[in-house]
Amino acid sequence: MPKRILQGTVVSDKNNQTVVVNVERQVMHPLYKKYIGRSKKYHAHDEKNQFKEGDVVRIQEAAPRSKLKRWEVLYDNA
Repeated sequence: MPKRILQGTVVSDKNNQTVVVNVERQVMHPLYKKYIGRSKKYHAHDEKNQFKEGDVVRIQEAAPRSKLKRWEVLYDNA
């Protein structure tokens, strides 16, 4: 089964080797059929402490590393 990959913006990089990524998506309202913005924050493992607030990153599902971290940052151009 392939791992999910999401794209979002880093909203916090204060913890060591951890970034908090806000992922926004559009969902259709079941009754009114209009699109609504929804967002969710994910804690992701950042091995190199490379990303700062405001960076756009891609994260991928991973084995649990701590109570909240179940995602890891993809290093595409590194």
